[in-house]
Amino acid sequence: MESATPVSIPSSAESAGRPVYAGLPDHFDGMVGSDGRPHDCCAPLARYLGAVGLDGLRALQHDAELSLLNQGITFTVYADDRGTEKIFPLDVVPRIITASRWAKLEEGLVQRLLAMNLFLRDLYGEQHILRDGVVPTELVVNSPHFCRAMVGVRAPGDVFVHVSGTDLIVDENGEFFVLEDNLRVPSGVSYVLENRIVMSRVLPDLMQHYRVRPVDRYPQLLLDSLRSVSTADNPVVAVLTPGIYNAAYFEHSFLAAQMGVQLVEGRDLVVDDDVVYMKTTAGLRRVDVIYRRIDDDFLDPIAFRPDSVLGVPGVMNAYRAGNVALANAPGNGVADDKAMYSYVPRIIRYYLDQEEILPQIHTYLCREPADRSYVLEHLEELVLKPSDGSGGYGLLVGSAASRAQLEDARAAVRAAPHRFIAQPIQKLSTLPTLCDEGGPGLAPRHVDLRPFAVYGAGDRIDVLPGGLTRVALREGSLIVNSSQGGGSKDTWVLHDEGSPTRA
Repeated sequence: MESATPVSIPSSAESAGRPVYAGLPDHFDGMVGSDGRPHDCCAPLARYLGAVGLDGLRALQHDAELSLLNQGITFTVYADDRGTEKIFPLDVVPRIITASRWAKLEEGLVQRLLAMNLFLRDLYGEQHILRDGVVPTELVVNSPHFCRAMVGVRAPGDVFVHVSGTDLIVDENGEFFVLEDNLRVPSGVSYVLENRIVMSRVLPDLMQHYRVRPVDRYPQLLLDSLRSVSTADNPVVAVLTPGIYNAAYFEHSFLAAQMGVQLVEGRDLVVDDDVVYMKTTAGLRRVDVIYRRIDDDFLDPIAFRPDSVLGVPGVMNAYRAGNVALANAPGNGVADDKAMYSYVPRIIRYYLDQEEILPQIHTYLCREPADRSYVLEHLEELVLKPSDGSGGYGLLVGSAASRAQLEDARAAVRAAPHRFIAQPIQKLSTLPTLCDEGGPGLAPRHVDLRPFAVYGAGDRIDVLPGGLTRVALREGSLIVNSSQGGGSKDTWVLHDEGSPTRA
C-alpha cells in the first residue's frame, strides 16, 4: 500500500505539494494524524482535495451554498440583529466514519435509548428506581421538566422516546463521549438529509469513491415508528408545529412533506369528547398520532400554560384517554435534564444490567455542596451550563469568559445552585473546514456529532447512519450550535473498513 503524504491543497497562488492543513496540537483531528498524514479512511479524500485545489474547493462551496439558497434550507437566530432567517451553513469537506467505529457507536446509542425509555416508563409508573434510591427523588420532583400530568399515564405502545438526538464529542485520544441526550424535540435531522442531497450534487465524483451508507430512509423509519404506537387500522399522523416563526420550521415542514402527512398548527386541531380532530375543507378528520414539535409548556393550555396560543386545548385529556399518541411524550425532559445526565450509567445498570458502552463526561452538580465549592473555585477550567438549557443558550466557557462574566456566573450559582451543572472544558476534535477567516484555505474547526435514533414497535431501535456533524465556524470556538453561529458537515458512514476500491 502506498504511503500517505501530508495533506496538500494547492491553489493558483500556491505551489503544488505544499502542506496547507494540519490539526491543532493536543487535539484529535478527524482528517489527519499528529504527523499531518491523513487517516487511512481519509486518504482518498485528501487526494481528491489536492486534485481540485483550494480554488476548486471554493467553487464547490459556492455551488453548495447556492443549492441551499434555492431550496430554502434555513434556520432562525433570534439574537442576530442582522436578521433572523439564515441559510444553514454547510461545509463541503465531509466527515468520514469507518464501519467498525460506527458499529460501536450504534450499539451504545441503542443501549442508551432503550434504558432511557425504560426509565421514563418507570418514572411515570411504579417508580421502582426512586424507591431503590438509584436516582434521588428530589432531583426528579424538583426538575422543571418533571410532568406531574404524566404520572400514572401509560404511553401508547409503552414508547416515551420515539426520536432521540444524542450529542457526542471526540476527545484528544480519538474516543467518542456522550455530551448530552435530547429526548424532547430534538432537531437537525432535516439538515442531515438535505446536506446529503447537496453533497451528492456538488461532489458526485468523490461520493463514487466511497461506499457511503444512505440516510434517505429516515422519513419512512419515523413514519413507521409513529404509526406503530397507534391501535388504529390506518392511523392518521400529523406534525404539530408552532408556526413559521419557529427556528426549526423548515424541518417541521420538510419532515411532514417527506412522510406524506399533514403539517398543522394548534389552531388546526380541536378536541371533542377526548378525541383529536383536524379541521379540513371536507370537515373534521380524526388524528391518531401527533409528532409534536412544541415544548411541553405550550402543548395544552388546559394542562400547562394557560396563556399558550400554540397548543391544543384538551390534547392531554385525549392522550390520557389513549385516543391519541404524542411523540415524543410529554415529560421526557426530566430524563435529558443535564443534572440527570450524571446518573445515566446507573440507569443503564439498573434496567439493563450492563455497563455503559459509550462513556460520558464527568459532571459536577452544583446542587451538591462539594461539587458547588469545586465549581466556584475552578470556574475558569469548566463549562457552566443551565441544567434545563438547550441550544447553547446560557452556556459559559470559563476559559473564554471575562472576569466580570465569571463573577456574575458565580453569583448565579450561589443564588440558585440547583439550576446549574459544570463539566471540564473538553478538547473537542477538529475537522478541516473551508475558511476565509485568518487567511484563505482549510483550517481546523471544532466539531461534535448528533446521531438520531428512532424507537419503533417491539423495542426496535434504528440509528440513522451518520447524523449531523456540527461545526464551530469561529476560530477557537467550542460552541457548535447553529443558534450560536455554528455550521454543519455531511457525515459519511462507510459500508466497510477498507479504503474505497477506486481512489
